[in-house]
Amino acid sequence: MSNKKTAVIGSGFSSLSAACYLAKNGYQVHLFEKNHQVGGRARQFQEQGFTFDMGPSWYWMPDVFESFFADFDKKPSDFYELRKLNPAYSIYFGEQNKITVEDSIDKIAQVFDQYEANGAKKLRKFIAEAKEHYDIAIKDLVYKPGVSPLELVTPVTAKKVGKFISNIDKDINKIFKDERLRMWLKFPVLFLGAKPSDTPSFYNFMNYADLGLGTWQPKGGFFAVIQAMKSVAESLGVQIHTNAEVQKIECNNKQIESLVVNDKVHTFDYVVSGADYHHTETLLDKKYRQYSENYWNKKTFAPSSLLFYVGFDKKIEGLDHHNLFFDVDFQKHANEIYENPKWPDEPLFYVNFTSKTDPETAPEGCENGFFLIPIAPDLEDTQELRETYFNIIMLRFEKITGQKIKDHVIFKKSYCVNDFKSDYNSYKGNAYGMANTLMQTAFLRPKLKSKKVKNLYFTGQLTVPGPGVPPSLISGKLVAELLMINK
Repeated sequence: MSNKKTAVIGSGFSSLSAACYLAKNGYQVHLFEKNHQVGGRARQFQEQGFTFDMGPSWYWMPDVFESFFADFDKKPSDFYELRKLNPAYSIYFGEQNKITVEDSIDKIAQVFDQYEANGAKKLRKFIAEAKEHYDIAIKDLVYKPGVSPLELVTPVTAKKVGKFISNIDKDINKIFKDERLRMWLKFPVLFLGAKPSDTPSFYNFMNYADLGLGTWQPKGGFFAVIQAMKSVAESLGVQIHTNAEVQKIECNNKQIESLVVNDKVHTFDYVVSGADYHHTETLLDKKYRQYSENYWNKKTFAPSSLLFYVGFDKKIEGLDHHNLFFDVDFQKHANEIYENPKWPDEPLFYVNFTSKTDPETAPEGCENGFFLIPIAPDLEDTQELRETYFNIIMLRFEKITGQKIKDHVIFKKSYCVNDFKSDYNSYKGNAYGMANTLMQTAFLRPKLKSKKVKNLYFTGQLTVPGPGVPPSLISGKLVAELLMINK
């Protein structure tokens, strides 16, 4: 056990996770959040009777959440009610062209048979492999700290080398011929922040996370998970400070001495930062930074997003909780994010209505909508552009669903690149961290432990294991374990 005084910067999933594990092991933990509310990208806001989760909205990989709470002798159900969605989501390919994704492989296989000869048989084989990869990832890979390439070498992974050389795009195109099925199966890797053609085949385990384990919704939204983690942290003695901006990390002789928070100096034995990795290093004197601006600029970052939080004065008919609008060219939009960064000519977009599952998130007779367009990081961001794209997706939404909704908007708030930068110090305003491409996997990602400052550590979506909520929970555990080993 240790009574060492430890600072955790940020209060997203990875920071709260790290704080919990360290406090459980006797560390005196102070957590600093620059915003007025904990949660990082998973904050929540309320306006005119509507309740909106600001960021994460897909509850996948429930086993990872269960594992986190089990480490503290708790269960998710001790804090929030979890419901498996059926339908999990719907995909719109145009008017009268919709696939509804139900809650079991048997039902999903029937859909594949409708679109392609032997579709069900091919899907079952594909998902069986995806499950095998999922089991390997959870048991052998994602809980490794990314210290050495040898972490990837096990008797099981040695047989899977080819799955790191090939890519998702190539594999799916080889197996499935119907373009709609291809887009459906490529969609989950967007959670890994890269194009399917740049994502190793091994990551098809996300298809098992999707179609095998299903899509869930915590009652009260993702902020209910944040509140649960906050409750665990505080029960362990973590002291949480909001409206507390870390302005400087002071070092001496390659060791952290103190943090400057809101112009006051606080001494600490250790610092773990779940804030943006690049931003955290700018809080250090230049000689203590591990990675240059050139390093960051060359990395492949996950997309940013243009988000709209919208309140409607009526119920939206025929839509599900989660809805994907893939009625335009998938590859073209991907290229406008990664190859030729620009505002998309015809954007894909995603909509969720939490009020369909949690009616209390909207006033009676109303609906709350969360609209997301993935875009390249660091694009010009103006109110005029935001309004232009709101109109674009509203027109498409109305045409495809056959109902007028724009005239029923009674509340609207937008969020984009500039907000990601100002609220989260996000590098180039990215929304999901650093992509999991082949050259940005495991030990090739930025390190959990600083190479230049003895008692400085990092966690979150820019380090291991990668982007997404479950990986962030795991990242917090990994960094806590690494700190305790190296104390």
